[in-house]
Parts: sequence; C-alpha cells; structure tokens
Amino acid sequence: MGYFVYIISTSRKSKLITYVGYTNNLKKRLSLHNNGKGAKFTRGRQWKIIYSEKYDTKSEAISREYYIKKNRKFRNFIKERYRWKKR
Repeated sequence: MGYFVYIISTSRKSKLITYVGYTNNLKKRLSLHNNGKGAKFTRGRQWKIIYSEKYDTKSEAISREYYIKKNRKFRNFIKERYRWKKR
C-alpha cells in the first residue's frame, strides 16, 4: 500500500491558497475535497494537487505532513514552483 502527503491549491482573489494533508488514496481524497466532503477548510472550493510525496508507513506520512504544515518556507517554495510551471 502506501501513504501520500499532498499539497493542494486553489485561487481566491488572485491569491493561491494551499492545504496540506495525507491519505492512502490520492485520487479519492482529492475528489472528496472537491465535493465538499473533505476537511472543513477545503469545502466550497475546487482544488488541484500541486505536490505529493509517497511513504511506506502511515507514521512517516503523518510526520512529514506535520513538518510541511509548520514549514512556511517550504510551502511558499512549492507555491512559487507551481506558479512558475503554470505560466
């Protein structure tokens, strides 16, 4: 199996908003977020996956998710990389 840590994004008033999470089924989780059944913060918006990493164990994924959520510098780096690719 495997677990994924992911960053999804959406735009609101030309500002890129991100959300970090983990799951064992990335496509299903994105679908839940986009259909209003994901985390409360993600409801009512359309999301795209802009970054993901795969881990063998749930504890590794949870640890990495926590790190990414707390590391604003890393999240900003991913956001800038996504904006650059989008051009």
